[in-house]
Amino acid sequence: MTVPRVLPGPRRDRTRLTRTRILEAARLELGRDPDSSLGAIAEAAGVSRRTVYGHFAGRSALVEGLVDDAGKALREALTVVELPPSDAIDPIDAMARFVLTLWPVGDRYRMLLRLAPQDLGAERVDAVLAPARDMATAIITEGRRQSVFRTSLPPLVLSRAIEAHILALLECVNTGIWTDDGTRTAAAVLIAVGADSDLAATHVRRLRRPERRGA
Repeated sequence: MTVPRVLPGPRRDRTRLTRTRILEAARLELGRDPDSSLGAIAEAAGVSRRTVYGHFAGRSALVEGLVDDAGKALREALTVVELPPSDAIDPIDAMARFVLTLWPVGDRYRMLLRLAPQDLGAERVDAVLAPARDMATAIITEGRRQSVFRTSLPPLVLSRAIEAHILALLECVNTGIWTDDGTRTAAAVLIAVGADSDLAATHVRRLRRPERRGA
């Protein structure tokens, strides 16, 4: 008698869905309590601890999975902000769009900021943030070239300062003393890089305003 073969596709799909459910539960539970146990995460995901260990060797591997997801979401967001050739860049628009597009990613994964340093590792975080830092540096460089960003700080230094500024605001969201959809943060970043404050507010409002149909 021939034993029917089990197609690997559905099994892979189920495995992927279970992994996604565990990671989502981990994101929510660690956001609620950075010291949440794997048992609590398993319960929130509706699976057994054994199932969690089947996907992740331990807490550090689970956190690494969240960092991987955050990095992937960040890279996907950056493709939306893809810059035109430098001579076609409006630096104020580009920086505002950069912040408005990346803010939801940061907001979704801001719970990572509350984890202990040993859970993440500075080098790993640095690698995840590097693509965003590179794009911010490129926008600042062009803004300085066009003299719309009036600042004496080198672009790379300023991009690191902006990164720290945004991460600090995300941590303020974690603690409940700041709420934002990215609008106020985008305006604050534009002012920090040396854009005129009124012009910054105008550009952010325009990008946030829904486009009129048929316009």
